[in-house]
Amino acid sequence: MSESNPVRFYRGRYAVVLGTLCLVMAGLVWRAVDLQVVDRQFLQEQGDARHLRVVSVPAHRGMITDRHGEPLAMSTPVQSVWVNPAKLMTARDRWPELARALEMAPQRLAEQVESRRSREFVYLRRHMNPADAQKVLLLGIPGVSAQKEYRRYYPTGEVSAHVVGFTNIDDEGQEGLELQFERYLRGHSGSKRVIRDRLGQTIANVESIEEPRPGRDIALSLDRRIQYLAYRELKAAVSRHRAKGGSAVVLDARTGEVLAMVNQPAYNPNNRSDLVSWRYRNRAVTDVFEPGSTVKPFTIAAALETGRFEPETAVDTSPGHYRLAGFTIRDHQNYGEIDVATVIKKSSNVGASRIALDLEPEQLWKTFSRVGLGIDSGSGFPGEAAGTLSGWNEWRNVTRATISYGYGLSVTPLQLANAYSVIAGDGRLRPVSFLSLEAGEVPSGRAALDQKTVRQVRGMLEAVVSPEGTGWAARVPGYRVAGKTGTVHKAIVGGYSEDRYSAVFAGMAPASRPRLVMMVMIDEPSAGKYFGGQVAAPVFARVMEGALRLLDIPPDDIDSLGVTVAEASQ
Repeated sequence: MSESNPVRFYRGRYAVVLGTLCLVMAGLVWRAVDLQVVDRQFLQEQGDARHLRVVSVPAHRGMITDRHGEPLAMSTPVQSVWVNPAKLMTARDRWPELARALEMAPQRLAEQVESRRSREFVYLRRHMNPADAQKVLLLGIPGVSAQKEYRRYYPTGEVSAHVVGFTNIDDEGQEGLELQFERYLRGHSGSKRVIRDRLGQTIANVESIEEPRPGRDIALSLDRRIQYLAYRELKAAVSRHRAKGGSAVVLDARTGEVLAMVNQPAYNPNNRSDLVSWRYRNRAVTDVFEPGSTVKPFTIAAALETGRFEPETAVDTSPGHYRLAGFTIRDHQNYGEIDVATVIKKSSNVGASRIALDLEPEQLWKTFSRVGLGIDSGSGFPGEAAGTLSGWNEWRNVTRATISYGYGLSVTPLQLANAYSVIAGDGRLRPVSFLSLEAGEVPSGRAALDQKTVRQVRGMLEAVVSPEGTGWAARVPGYRVAGKTGTVHKAIVGGYSEDRYSAVFAGMAPASRPRLVMMVMIDEPSAGKYFGGQVAAPVFARVMEGALRLLDIPPDDIDSLGVTVAEASQ
């Protein structure tokens, strides 16, 4: 090999290497031109796919207010923290830090992420305070994001919980009026296009696709002031008499609107750990009981409607008891021969049953049915019970006798209150409303009893709330009150208990022109007293006194206040 051969060899190799590099550079330049100019749309689409997202824009649920606009349920903005498990797996060393920020046990966080690692979206914690959620995001942990949601808040807590109900964590109505009016209250989410960074955080809003539509607000018939009053007095009575529970309902006699409805025991809808079925059931609407002597006014109304009975018609109750088909019907004492009005005033079982047996079964059944017993109230409340009133053609004599004083049929507290609104009003039965009604929206209802009949029965019920009657404890200073007590033996297997009772009072005020109807039922009082006039009537008196004054209803019995009309006008 000559001396020049090595030089030519290296020059040749240099040329090959240089040529290869030039070709590679040319290829790179061409690819750059291709991607940036010729096929630019491809890269744009790929970049958008990774950073441009369409996200949901939540809409808040409509507000629920009382008749005066006071809030009973409202939605507040919150943040829910979620994670993409695949991305979070790349930062396992930061899991303890994330768990502390979320106030979660590290083990629980690990289980939640690892068990759902194949998903792209997993909630870590729902409904956080926005400020706390922001602290989590500031940690900058890969895959961790947050989204805006709404949480339902109930300002009155357990006071109106049984009526308003509650929503689940996704803001969907589950009980009460939240469930009944779900389609009105629920908002419709919108959507928008946003840009997110590599950590999944929204850094820019690109465009709005669909505007969110918030739910509609609804105004209930409840008066929050009367609701608080009824809640307080019922709770105190249940505690004082060591009762199993109780219910109370206040209706506007002119419109059928529910002004207050409470139950004990109650629950706090703001505390989800407290949401157990036996607490959140609205017993005033869903549970039935035998009403006892509180149905006697309707037995008497049936008799008066025939034209064969008047308030002064004599009824022989001697000797205070009698047997019928092997069953003994008793009074507390022998009242002897008394008139129909006294049958109500003294709450005579013997008198009521003798009157019922003098009527055709169909007459008694029709009267009970016309005032709403055995049918639901028309309120539409979820789970409302209709009670039971068997067909008259199934009644034997003993059935007719016991039904006349409230055994052998069942009612809900709401049903019984609505039946008394027939006596309080013009003899018409109106559907119950949980919504606030304008003047032109009040239904006329249907005729249930003759106006003369309801005036006569109302007069008899006034005598019950007198020193000689069983409901003296229901009196309200300054107002005439009409009502009826009931002390009901509770049904048990094989018959009726001798030491378990329901204490009931139903009535109205002012009796001269009734505006409010209220019924109170205390279930199984066990502190010694158990008569309706001892246990339920005082609750009626305290709530009714406060409600009449809150509504500025003028007194119709000035003399009971110890002043004359002339003195009151000075």
